[in-house]
Amino acid sequence: MSYFSLDTIKSESRKLLKLAVPVSIGQLGHVMMGVVDSIMVGKVGAAPLAAASLVTGLFFLILVLGFGMTMAIPPLVAYDKGSGNIKQCGIVLREGFIVNTFYSLLLMMIIVLAADLIPYMNQTPEVTSYAVSYMKILGASAVPMILFQNHRSFVEGLSDVTPPMIIAVAANFLNAFLNWLLIFGNLGFQPLGLDGAGYATFATRFLMMLSMIGYVHLSGKYSFYFAGQSNRKIDIKMIKKIVRLGIPSGFQHFFEVSAFSFAAVMIGWMGTVELAAHQIALNLASVTFMIVMGISSAGTIRVAEEAGTHIIERTRTAGFTALLLSASIMACNGIMFFLLRKVLPEFYISNAEVIEKASVLLIIAALFQIFDGVQASGLGILRGLKDVKIPMITTFISYWAIGIPLGYFLGIGIGLNAVGVWIGLMTALGLVAATLSLRFNFLSKNILYD
Repeated sequence: MSYFSLDTIKSESRKLLKLAVPVSIGQLGHVMMGVVDSIMVGKVGAAPLAAASLVTGLFFLILVLGFGMTMAIPPLVAYDKGSGNIKQCGIVLREGFIVNTFYSLLLMMIIVLAADLIPYMNQTPEVTSYAVSYMKILGASAVPMILFQNHRSFVEGLSDVTPPMIIAVAANFLNAFLNWLLIFGNLGFQPLGLDGAGYATFATRFLMMLSMIGYVHLSGKYSFYFAGQSNRKIDIKMIKKIVRLGIPSGFQHFFEVSAFSFAAVMIGWMGTVELAAHQIALNLASVTFMIVMGISSAGTIRVAEEAGTHIIERTRTAGFTALLLSASIMACNGIMFFLLRKVLPEFYISNAEVIEKASVLLIIAALFQIFDGVQASGLGILRGLKDVKIPMITTFISYWAIGIPLGYFLGIGIGLNAVGVWIGLMTALGLVAATLSLRFNFLSKNILYD
C-alpha cells in the first residue's frame, strides 16, 4: 500500500485532527482569557483598556521567546516515544523543567524592567501610570505560564492532548470570576481596576501550572516515565538539546510577531481609519490562524514520532498531510473572507470608510490564508525533524529583509497605504511557506539524526 494513497492520507488526517482539535481549543482558551480581560477592564474606563492593550502586546512579544523554549519538548518526547526509548521521555521533562524555570525567571526580569521603559513610549500620563503597574504584575505570571506550557508540552508530545485543553478552558471561568472580584471589588474585596485583572491573571496561571504539574506527577499515569530518576544527575546533553531547539523556535515566532507589530506601527502613521481597518482584518485572520496552530503542533508530534521509527515514508506522509490539511482548511477560510468581506467588518464597527478599507484588506487576507497555513505547519513539521536554525533564518529574511521593506515601499513609498503593507506581509508569508515546504521535502528523505 502506498504511503501517499488516498487511504493513508485520510488515516493520517484523522490522527492529526485528533491531536489538533484539543490543542487548538486549548490555545483559544489562552486567547479568550485576554479577550475577557479586555471586556471587563473596558467597563472601568478607556485609559485602563488602552493600557491593557499596550501591555498585552509588549508582554506577548517577550513571552513568545519563552514559548519557543517549551516548543522543544514535544518533538523530543515524541521522537523518543516513536523510537521506544520511554525513560528518555521523562528525562526530557525533567531537564525541560530546569531549563524553563531559569528561562522564565530571566524573561520575568526582562518584562519587569521593560515596564519602566513605558514612560518613554509617548503615551498619555494616565495610560502610562496604569500600564507600568499592570505590566509588572503580568511579568510575574510569566513563570507559572511557561512552566504550565512545559508540562503541557510533555503530555502533548505523548499525544495526551485533552487534559491541557480542559485546564485551559476551565481557567477562563476562574479568571472571569477573579476579575469580577478584584477589578470591581465584589464580595468585600477592594476594587483594584486594571491591577486587579493582573492579579487575577497571575492567580489563574499559577493554578493552571499546579493543575498541570499535579496531573503529570500525581495521577500515576506517567509514573513509569520517571522510574529510577530520583538520584540521577542533571543531563547536560539533554539540556543542550532543549536549548538548541528552543531558542531558534522562539525567535521564529518572535520575528513573525514583531513584523506584524511593526506593520501596525507603519499603518498607524497613515491615520486612524487605516489602522482600524488593519486591526479588524488582522483580528479575523488571527482567529483562523489559531486553527492551523493546532495542526502545526499536531504535525510536530506526528512527524517526530514517525521519525523515531526511522521509517521515511511514514514520516513524509505525516508531514505532507499536515501541509495539505492546513492548506485545505485555510483555503476554505479564504473563500469565506472573500465572500463575507463586506459583512464581517460590520461586527466590529459601523464606520462606512473603515468597513470599506477592511473589506479590501480581507481580499488580501483571503489570498494569503493558504500561505499562512502552510508556513505555520511547515515550522511545525520541521521542528518535528529537529530542524529549527534554517527556518529561523528563513523567517527573519522573509519578514524583515523582504516583507517589511516591500510593505514600506508599497504602503508609504508609492501610497498604497495599508494595502501595500499587507502585500508585503503576504509576500513574506508566501516565501516562508514555499521555502519550508521544500526544506521538509529535502530533509525528510534522509532521517539520520538521533
